[in-house]
Amino acid sequence: MSADPQRGQTAEGASAGGHMTEGLGRLQTVLVVAGTMMALLLAALDQTIVGTAMPRIVADLNGLNYYSWVITAYLVSSTIMVPIAGKLGDLFGRKPFLLAGMIGFVAASALCGQSHNMAELIVFRSLQGIFGGMLFATVFAVIGDLFPPARRARLQGLFGAVFGLSSILGPTAGGYITDNWGWRWVFYVNLPVGIVAVLLVAATMPFVRSKASIRDIDFPGAVALIAGLIPLMIALSITRDHSWTSPEVLGLLGLAAAMLVVFFVLEQRTQNPIVPFGLFKNSTFSVSMIAGFLTGFGMFGTIVFVPLIYQGVLGVTATNSGQLLTPMMLGLIVASTLVGQLMVRIRYYRFLGTLGITMMLVGMWLLSQITPSTSSLEVVRDIVIVGAGLGTTFPLYINAVQSALPRKFLGVATSQIQFWRQIGGTIGTAILGSVLSQRLPVNIQSQVASLHLPAQAARLLPSAGTASPQTVFDPATIAQGRAHAAAAGPQAAAIFDQVLHAIRAALATTLHEVFLIGGLVLIAALIASVFLNDVPIRGGRRDESGTASVAAA
Repeated sequence: MSADPQRGQTAEGASAGGHMTEGLGRLQTVLVVAGTMMALLLAALDQTIVGTAMPRIVADLNGLNYYSWVITAYLVSSTIMVPIAGKLGDLFGRKPFLLAGMIGFVAASALCGQSHNMAELIVFRSLQGIFGGMLFATVFAVIGDLFPPARRARLQGLFGAVFGLSSILGPTAGGYITDNWGWRWVFYVNLPVGIVAVLLVAATMPFVRSKASIRDIDFPGAVALIAGLIPLMIALSITRDHSWTSPEVLGLLGLAAAMLVVFFVLEQRTQNPIVPFGLFKNSTFSVSMIAGFLTGFGMFGTIVFVPLIYQGVLGVTATNSGQLLTPMMLGLIVASTLVGQLMVRIRYYRFLGTLGITMMLVGMWLLSQITPSTSSLEVVRDIVIVGAGLGTTFPLYINAVQSALPRKFLGVATSQIQFWRQIGGTIGTAILGSVLSQRLPVNIQSQVASLHLPAQAARLLPSAGTASPQTVFDPATIAQGRAHAAAAGPQAAAIFDQVLHAIRAALATTLHEVFLIGGLVLIAALIASVFLNDVPIRGGRRDESGTASVAAA
């Protein structure tokens, strides 16, 4: 194996052009994969399990004003760490960062469980996010190190299924643990899983020495990237409470733009950039990043609003958001697993991505047609379609990119897909959430006005035109309003029901607009998917020279 011109050898040196599993026994290979899957489950589960416990945490620590920052802190730090950890893995090997990520994540989880106030919890969640980002960046690259392309594609379909499974288990497990053991155990539960995963990886995963040194780390680029992403992520996160034209949002976005320009300039002048922008000359890489960003936009645009469909439009009692998302994630799991098996068997596998995005589009359009009279089964059908379409894209683009580039870019390429999907989801949540908050009061006012009711009827649901959708459709709020109306007499109770139905219709109209905007974004992803280059996946070895465009870069 010739020396890496960028000095960053990874586990590719295990054999001449081979993969680490060529020297591993069957049992050792199974244990490595099990440990790596547990590492992914650890990081993915934490994104969903904590949300269920948040009301109890806020009540215990008296931190309602800092509620959103517990989630934001994790999101910001994990997103920032993904591209940095991907590059470091290429330089120094995957095993040290997988172990460091798991050990740090477990330690940070223990600290979160020991928090005495919201400030401590936010700091520890930030620390947890750093190690969580390290795990997300490393896990899928490990599969690229361990296995040849054909086996890798099948396994990454299963890894995508693990990610979907965590979205189902997380809220349910979080609710059970919080109710029976207390919210601190939502964090402590990571300890046994993490310890087992650390032991498995430490004992079974091969470690290949690297020729890279600390001088190869792009410290100026890392600082500029962090300085650009922190204000960007915070700006997008606070759009729920601030308008896009507020000084806070505009100031943060301006600072982010300036620092990201500095980052781009610095990356052109360093030998080992965190993000080698020359990779975007490769069509497989660039198309995969675009598709990941746009489908992330659509994915989170759907997930965020599914509970509102059930609880707000249909009036179904929703005590556990995990149960509402279960059909979507089941679709994702099945599709992700099937595509991992299929893409190594067909030549033009890019059309699997086109098919998947088309399914997402169909599902989004069907969701946009929901009204208060729609049945719950129809909603289940729609979100299963969205989930299946999304699951198709998970293994497809990761394997295409890993097969299209030289192995020295394996960590960078894999982490970039995770990074752009997270950025797309954050931007999608911010934009679609803003559309919802701005359009819902207007639509409520229009629907209630069309009833031509007495002026006092509008007061039956306090703040209906200005409060957040979650507040308006909170079961306790509705029950309180209905009790007040019933106390005022039968006519008031009838008026209350009319107003409530009008507000549900207004939410349906608003979600129609939201899902159509999400669908327009997915049309762009659909167009991009057609331009993916069908790089050969089958086979046990990869051409280390990469494509011409990458070599030139």
